[in-house]
Amino acid sequence: MAAKKKDAKGTVTVTQIGSPIGRPKDQRQTLVGLGLNKMHRTRTLEDTPAVRGMINKVHHLVRVEEGA
Repeated sequence: MAAKKKDAKGTVTVTQIGSPIGRPKDQRQTLVGLGLNKMHRTRTLEDTPAVRGMINKVHHLVRVEEGA
């Protein structure tokens, strides 16, 4: 069970690949919270449960790459 636990200093790279046009306002706000507000913009973020939850909410609009 402990094998799935992530390293606390891990990072995740998130790239916006979908447009928020026509999406609910909360999805737009989630993208802004991740630091994404234009197409093909990339951010490297700390891999935390909060960031993972935000990514999960807009998984159809972003591409995720593990580590950095």
